[in-house]
Formats: sequence, C-alpha cells, structure tokens
Amino acid sequence: MDFKLSQEFITELPADPSTANMPRQVEQACFSFVSPTPTSNPSLIHTSSEMLSELGISESEAMESAFLSYFSGQTPYPNSKPYAMAYGGHQFGHWAGQLGDGRAINIMDIRSGDKKWSLQLKGAGPTPYSRTADGLAVLRSSIREHLCSEAMYHLGVPTTRSLSLSLTGNQVLRDVMYNGNAAYEKGAVVCRAAESFLRFGNYQLFASRGDKDNLRKLLDYTIKHHFTEIRSTGNTAYLDLFKEVTKRTLDMVLHWQRVGFVHGVMNTDNMSILGLTIDFGPYGWLEGFDNDWTPNTTDRQFRRYRYGNQPKIALWNLVQFGNVINFIVEDSASLQETVNWYNTELDSRYVTMMYAKLGLGLPTDHAETLINSLESALVEVETDMTIFFRQLADCSVDASFEECWSVIHDAFYVDQISTQSKQVWQDWFKDYQNEIRLQQVTDEDRKAAMNSVNPKYVLRNYMAQLAIDKADAGDYALIDELHQCLKRPYDDQPAYDQWYAKRPEWARHKVGCSMLSCSS
Repeated sequence: MDFKLSQEFITELPADPSTANMPRQVEQACFSFVSPTPTSNPSLIHTSSEMLSELGISESEAMESAFLSYFSGQTPYPNSKPYAMAYGGHQFGHWAGQLGDGRAINIMDIRSGDKKWSLQLKGAGPTPYSRTADGLAVLRSSIREHLCSEAMYHLGVPTTRSLSLSLTGNQVLRDVMYNGNAAYEKGAVVCRAAESFLRFGNYQLFASRGDKDNLRKLLDYTIKHHFTEIRSTGNTAYLDLFKEVTKRTLDMVLHWQRVGFVHGVMNTDNMSILGLTIDFGPYGWLEGFDNDWTPNTTDRQFRRYRYGNQPKIALWNLVQFGNVINFIVEDSASLQETVNWYNTELDSRYVTMMYAKLGLGLPTDHAETLINSLESALVEVETDMTIFFRQLADCSVDASFEECWSVIHDAFYVDQISTQSKQVWQDWFKDYQNEIRLQQVTDEDRKAAMNSVNPKYVLRNYMAQLAIDKADAGDYALIDELHQCLKRPYDDQPAYDQWYAKRPEWARHKVGCSMLSCSS
C-alpha cells in the first residue's frame, strides 16, 4: 500500500497547540493532533471490495498485517498525522456547545486517482472531544455502520463510505437502552471514508465564539478544496456556498424519502457540509409506512426526527448554517432567498420523486391529489413501503381491482382488512390507472422505471440484528451475505429472496429491530 498523502487540512487550518489527550475546551483551532489507541488483539472481519478498489488497495494487500495495523489503529501510516476535528452543534434543537470527534480519528487524508479521501477510524479511542466517554465503539453499532454506509451508496444515496470492520480484542461497557443495564460487549473499529467529514457544526463552533477570523479560514478552505465550482470571491462566495450546501442537502434528504430511510438523529453536528449521509446511529428503514416513525428511543416523545419531518429538519439545520454565514456577510435577505428556494423546490421535487416511484412521467394537475390519497391508503392498513412499491410495478393498467389487490396484498402486515379500508384502496387504484392511461405509459416501461428507483432490498433493522447476533457468536458470514445482496438493491436476486420479505413479527418490538438508542 502506497498512499499519496494530502495534508492540506492540517497545514492550511489552525491546529490545537496542545497535544494533551484529555477532555477540554479547544479554542481557535479546527482540529487536535491525536493518535488512535492500540488495542489488545485486533482482527479483520470484513472489507468493502469497492472501497479497496477506490483507494487502490488490492485484495491481497487487504489480507496483509499492515492493512489491519493501519486500519484498526495499531500503527500510524508513515508520515501521517492523525487528528480529531473540533465542532459544535444543535442537538434536538438545543445548542450543545463544543462536541467534536469524540470517538473518531482521521488517520490520513489521501488522493486516489482524481478523488480526495479522508480516512477515519470510529471507535479508535479517546480524543480531547470525548467529554466523559471512552472514545470506543462496539461490534453491534460498527456492523450497522459498515453495512449501511455501503448499502446507501449502492442505493444511489449520497453517503460516507466504509472501508473495513475490525474487532479490537477488547471489551467495551455499554448501556444499550440507557436504562441502567450496562454490560460488556465486543469492541470494534470501522474505517469510514469520505471526501471530507466537515459538518455544519465545524462552522457553528467558531460563530458561537465570535471567532470570525478562523471561521473565514475554514469557509475559504472549504470552497477552495470542496466547492471548486464556486468562482466568486468574498461575501458572494460565502452566499454561493450556502446555496450549494442547500442544494446538496435537499438532494440527500429527498433520496432518504425515496427509499424510506430514517436517519434518526439529524443534529447539526450530524449534517455533512457536502450533503452526505453521515453518522449511522439509530437509523432505520420504514417497514409499515408511517410519516411519524422514528427509530430513535431518545426521540420517542417528541419525534422531532421522524420520517415525514426530515425535509423540514434539514431546512431547520440549513437555517442554523445560514446564521453562521450571516455572521460574516450580514446579508440576511440573500440568505432568505435560498431558504425560500428550498421550500419551493422541496414541494415540487417531492411530487416529482413520488411520481417516479409510481412509474409516471412529469406530474400533472392530478399529481398532489394522487400522492396524498396514496399516503392515506398506505396508513389505512399497515403497509410495507418497500414491498408495496416493488409489487405495484406488476399491476397492469387494465387489471381489475381484485387482480391489483392480489398483487400488493403481500405488502400488508395484517390479513383481515375491513371493507372500508379496501374501498379506500379501490378508489386509489382507479385514479392511478386513469393517470397511467393519461400519460400513455406502457406496463413494461412503467415497471422498468419503477424498479430503477424502488429498491427490492434494503437493510432492515432485523436483518442487521441477525448479522449482529451471529457475529457475537463468531460467525461473520451473514455480514458478507448482506453486503453482497445490498450491492444490487434494485435487481431481482433469486439467491437472496429471503431478504425480500416483511419484518417478521418477532422483530416488531425486539431491541435492535424496532427503536434503537444512540448507542446502537
């Protein structure tokens, strides 16, 4: 392995002058130099072949001891200077002050081909930002992050990636549900990768402290290295940055809604400046369609980060980033224009996205009515979102209602359905088939279009939990099976048909399968 180091972040931005690795406030710095903590007996569990290729690492090199040593945190790569980033953030709507990389350490930034990659170990030990935590991660949460990062990529969702998953050989104490029942679990490390791990909170921290000089440095660095399409300068460049971040964030969250993904903890410190899905904690996919569902136990009462609220929360977070920009430019009117654009664009693009899921072309005057009545029907009976849209593609425009009903019936979580509920569905199918005829789209073309945007396979929580349970017993085969299946989420894969199924009833209320904690 011969990486081309790219050290602009640590050479162009202010570093923490202290090297003390203890919880503390870090002022006037973007990062602190800190090394991963070596562990007792690391072992490699799994790698992503796609990410190995992206980084120019051969399969044979990934089996060498040097790979495990670098990517489990045992030894630093030659001439690298590992660091943890400083940032703040709003958590559940409240400013939390300095947060930072409490259990993540960037081991090196590299160039591979024409791409930049920041390689970061999650669970590699404490940093100055760990506060009262240990900086470690457990196998359970690490499997979820490793699998989901790569699954999201293959779904076509903007996301951070995962290179490898390793056991540390150490035991880590965790209270899974925060209910006083702490227990020791296997420690693990994920090597995740992205062009950058900069978050809204990196910029917020400087603004919260009134530090305009360092905020400008970070903004200028961001534009120079990550938004090279911005050609303007000065305050105009910062306004253009806000526009671009807004566009990318909207793209990301619409993809979430398209595939039924719920992030679970959309704090501003979990919002990527590049519009990438970042920090896979208590996430989940909709099983029964429900705009009010959140997988996060911490959010159980107020459901701030529920599925249907994600686009609005993304905008709330963007407004917080806009406030940071306004601290420099003092041009709230221009920033408000971008916020207004988001609201208008969200409404129109949501309709367009839903029409694509229905295999229809450009939305007509009937679009909003058809979509609203569909969402009402989906909650009339508990209906699996993923299976419904895949099955719907097999309904012919000329089929009778009973024929269509038999096609989608497997998507329902209940067998006995009232006459009233069935009538709601019959009315919707009539409108849907009329719209298909109006658009003059063939059954074949509609099915192909639908199956290109509606995944057949997603990483349901129960699937991840089964992999976790087997891995706890030392069997890692299911991790790879799910990884392979989720590389082709839109294709029919007969070998993996067992994963095209509704959530089993045993998983409805099981820890790790329904709601999860931020420790998950």
